[in-house]
Amino acid sequence: MEPTHANLNIWLIFIVFMILSWIVSATLKSKFKKYSKIPTDGGLTGRDVAEKMLRDNGVYDVQVVSVQGSLTDHYNPEKKTINLSQDVYNSRSIAAAAVAAHETGHAVQHATAYAWLGFRSKLVPPVSFASKWVQWVLLAGILLVNTFPALLLAGIVLFAFTTLFSFVTLPVEINASKRALVWLSSSGISSSMNHGMAQDALKWAAYTYVVAALGSLATLLYYIMIFMGGSRD
Repeated sequence: MEPTHANLNIWLIFIVFMILSWIVSATLKSKFKKYSKIPTDGGLTGRDVAEKMLRDNGVYDVQVVSVQGSLTDHYNPEKKTINLSQDVYNSRSIAAAAVAAHETGHAVQHATAYAWLGFRSKLVPPVSFASKWVQWVLLAGILLVNTFPALLLAGIVLFAFTTLFSFVTLPVEINASKRALVWLSSSGISSSMNHGMAQDALKWAAYTYVVAALGSLATLLYYIMIFMGGSRD
């Protein structure tokens, strides 16, 4: 297989998954914009929701802080901080409650030693190393696939770590959403009128990780095909 043809097909794969990613991202933003107008029954802000969920789960060493940006919400296990975007931190909407509860779900995972979260944390060092070098190694490997196939194999191994990380992330994110939705309902923050909205918002957030994982897997498989083709030449 010629490198030029390989590059063209890889770019086609990238384009397909970029389009899927854009569709999911646009839908996610639309859902959150819509549900950001729907108030929760208790009138709690995102910060209030996160702090209450932490207390209800017996977690007292995690701080809830505000960060810049939109949909930049995340949990930092090293600093033990739940970082909520300003729109979530100050909002009293069901969308903000869903996001805050989801990120708090990660903090609860950390506190209870959730196995998949621990596995993902162990992958961070090798994935950070792989992410730094993988593009250059793969590029050189594709160009030299017929003369030095071992270089492409090394790139595939590096890329495999990032693909594995994407798939390990899926159960971590899905579990955090499940914890969030169960708690939102049991605590009375969501009701029969708006619980489905929280569930819908978190569902579309999860789709972003699914598309990323599948895109990574498709790319990995194609690199393997290039390697096998070059090895036979």
